[in-house]
Amino acid sequence: MTIASDMLPYRERLIPGPGLFTALLLVVPGVSLVMLPIASELAVPVAVVIYALLVGTFLLLSPSLRVEGGRLTAGRASIPVDQLGSVELLGVEALRLAIGPGNDARNFLLVRGWIHRGVRIENIDPADPAPYWVLTTRHPEKLARSIEAARSNAG
Repeated sequence: MTIASDMLPYRERLIPGPGLFTALLLVVPGVSLVMLPIASELAVPVAVVIYALLVGTFLLLSPSLRVEGGRLTAGRASIPVDQLGSVELLGVEALRLAIGPGNDARNFLLVRGWIHRGVRIENIDPADPAPYWVLTTRHPEKLARSIEAARSNAG
């Protein structure tokens, strides 16, 4: 049932898409206009540096999802795969419902607004108060297969 590629560790960095970085380019003329009366010769260089700092911040603060060593790691949180139950793939509408006002406030969420698909993973650890982990991912099927492969290797 599992394919050889599923046995490899799963890694995904939840970085923003190119649309956000393109929209951030509006910072350059904005900062330039603000800097123009203060120091016209520094207006464009300061704007470019601020743009670079924003891009760097988004890249450095983007969390990652990993399945390796029998554990699922989402950002700073980690759980053994044998403590995970069923994995439900979430499309756009299902993800919206899973993170909306009707969800259980105890759920663990790692959600990024620029990713519109995800997974809801049942947490079967009786000592953990979070009934589900809801994660956004660009590759929900691959993440689910990787969790399943890691679980079958652990057991």
